[in-house]
Amino acid sequence: MDVKIEKTWKTQLENEFNKSYFFQLTEYIRNEYLRNTVYPEGKLIFNAFDLCPFNKVRVVILGQDPYHEPDQAHGLCFSVQKGVSFPPSLRNIFKEIHSDMGYEPYRDGNLERWASQGVLLLNATLTVRAHIAGSHQNKGWETFTDAVIHQLAENRTGLVYLLWGSYAQKKGEFIDEKKNLVLKSVHPSPLSASRGFFGNKHFSRANEYLVAQGQSPIDWH
Repeated sequence: MDVKIEKTWKTQLENEFNKSYFFQLTEYIRNEYLRNTVYPEGKLIFNAFDLCPFNKVRVVILGQDPYHEPDQAHGLCFSVQKGVSFPPSLRNIFKEIHSDMGYEPYRDGNLERWASQGVLLLNATLTVRAHIAGSHQNKGWETFTDAVIHQLAENRTGLVYLLWGSYAQKKGEFIDEKKNLVLKSVHPSPLSASRGFFGNKHFSRANEYLVAQGQSPIDWH
């Protein structure tokens, strides 16, 4: 199957694109876009990959589901399009960065600026029906994004994985913590952020690890 995705990822994931589950997933998603309002728009489904090539990945942040309200989702976990008010989890992420790094408050929730530095902002499910959270779960996306993480785990070392919440931690449980920095905490959701997300210092710790390997730090502004 010819999938429109950044070329280095296309090479890494070519086998997945030819598996039966992916054909079934593609057919389901195609029909969903025809019959319903689905986010993000079709050309942005693989935006996280297009903005962060396989060999440029330095940090991986795992989310679960795209935002399901208008003008929010654009293919990067936790990120919203420019000019859109910050959802609660993103607001808490920015609060922690401000506490950890001392950065001034953010005006813009579009995290493409992180992706361009090598931060893969990967949701487990890449599409969602409007207004219905989790509506495209268990259709095949999770199998695909598991394969993405396996490719990184098998072919790249020295990466930073930020696993927030039990879902992300389970999805990344096979990552070799001797060859990568795996940072875990509760999710930044308002339901849990005060129980260990605030104060986790994941952003400074990620940068310390990268710098120790002779890499430039991520500008988390």
